[in-house]
Amino acid sequence: MHVSRLVAIGDSFTEGYGDVVAGSDAVRGWADLAAVGLATAQGESIEYANLAVRGRKLGPILDEQLDAAIALRPSHLSINGGGNDILRPRVTIDWVSGQLETAVHRILDAGIVPVMVSGANPSAVMAGGGVMLRRGDALRDAVRSWADALDVPFVDNWTDVELQHGRFWTDDRLHLNAAGHARAATTFLHALGVDAPAAWEDLVPVTTAEGRRDALYYRRHVLPWIGRRLTGRSSGDGRTAKIALPVEVEPLA
Repeated sequence: MHVSRLVAIGDSFTEGYGDVVAGSDAVRGWADLAAVGLATAQGESIEYANLAVRGRKLGPILDEQLDAAIALRPSHLSINGGGNDILRPRVTIDWVSGQLETAVHRILDAGIVPVMVSGANPSAVMAGGGVMLRRGDALRDAVRSWADALDVPFVDNWTDVELQHGRFWTDDRLHLNAAGHARAATTFLHALGVDAPAAWEDLVPVTTAEGRRDALYYRRHVLPWIGRRLTGRSSGDGRTAKIALPVEVEPLA
């Protein structure tokens, strides 16, 4: 499966939150790594854009990013969303799955290959993980069903048991760290029939979610998250697409 231009849409997972570039506030993440992996495997540069914005629920992802992504005329368009929706008290899994399926049909109708990407599963390390697990399982099963029927590539990070270990997560217990993003990128490439570069084995996490959930964790991460929900704010307020226009990505030497 040859990829000439990859465009990614989604939330913090696709933006790369948690995989911070050393010495800066910039983030890398699985989609950036996957673009490099594709270029390396194909032995030639590809074009890549990433329209993801952290904190976005599925509705805004589709309203703000889908048309813009299709307009870039990619050969492949990766789509992930719904993770922020299933964290909310009220959510209908059928609505989330249906919105994603409708978006995938729009991508297919535009002559673009959609790549459906599930988020990673933080339920083993986060507070209130039981609810997240039930909802995430239901969403994954629903998406898997129609993705298989449409013969759409499905990157299943949710059921990756190894990825659920704390060493792959940042200390906020909601976002993957560098090692976690590298593993998700490897899963993405495997879904497209491509091996990951060996250099990714050198990526190590800066922070992890190993250890107990203590008072500092709740004060630093849980309470601010609750505060944003109560006031209607988002971590992505005022932010725009990470890479709005395609850039050329070269193969690794």
